[in-house]
Amino acid sequence: MAYTNSSMVVYTKLSPNHSGQRTHAIDCITPHCVVGQLSAESICGCFTSPSRQASCNYGIGTDGRVSLCVEEKNRSWCSSSSANDQRAITIECSSDKTEPYAMNDAVYTTLINLCVDICKRNGKKKLLWFADKNTSLNYAPKADEMVLTVHRWFANKSCPGNWLYDRLGDLAAKVTAALGTADSVPAADDKPKKLYRVQVGAYSVKANADAMLKKVKAAGFTDAFIKTE
Repeated sequence: MAYTNSSMVVYTKLSPNHSGQRTHAIDCITPHCVVGQLSAESICGCFTSPSRQASCNYGIGTDGRVSLCVEEKNRSWCSSSSANDQRAITIECSSDKTEPYAMNDAVYTTLINLCVDICKRNGKKKLLWFADKNTSLNYAPKADEMVLTVHRWFANKSCPGNWLYDRLGDLAAKVTAALGTADSVPAADDKPKKLYRVQVGAYSVKANADAMLKKVKAAGFTDAFIKTE
């Protein structure tokens, strides 16, 4: 496979911290939180020393600019998992320094656009988020699918922070829509289609219902709702 890098990159400072060319095809994206409102240049600067023993493929600065730290063809050292890094494009995103490690609109918008770009160049038409470690790591992506994974699954870390973690369903939905494979909206003159709704639970305590709604939405079902009887 011929690997390419994103045309969104405005700054390149290649890190020596990588394992050379991947031994697995790219079928995952792993976004991280930098834990600091850093520039694109500063993110690359974090990984220039071999003693750091860490790197990433891309960095997104606090103003939304993108830097390249490790070329896509190479495995970065980013997720505390060699298996994940072999198959994932890793992205460090500028964030606040404290939980939930919030990211501003410029960073999040660029993250969406960068994921779209990565998927297109790697022949993917869908970005998937399962919100469950075992499901994600045991899933075999189809040739046109990309899967979101997170650092916290492989190490005792909060990364990518709860701010982004709670939005990964939204990220997957927006990227898939931009790739043109989301369910199409019917034209005004189309006949209405039958809708079949699936109930995922019934609770006597509202807090429990709210918790399940949050979990379902995180999985990508953003139109889920609670109905009282």
